Amino acid sequence: MAKSFKLTLKRSLIGCTQDQRETVRCLGLRKREQTVEVKDNPAMRGQILKVQHLVDVEVVR
Repeated sequence: MAKSFKLTLKRSLIGCTQDQRETVRCLGLRKREQTVEVKDNPAMRGQILKVQHLVDVEVVR
């Protein structure tokens, strides 16, 4: 199991639902092409799945 994920916001939030915008914000992403590292836990995995079409996910060991 991964210890953390590296997330990069690849798509704009224009045209997304308010729920998706809030999820991206909670993941710590604010601008396009910004990269953050989040811990691997069930809550984060659920948020990533919700906006998987907007972010690029990389596993960090």
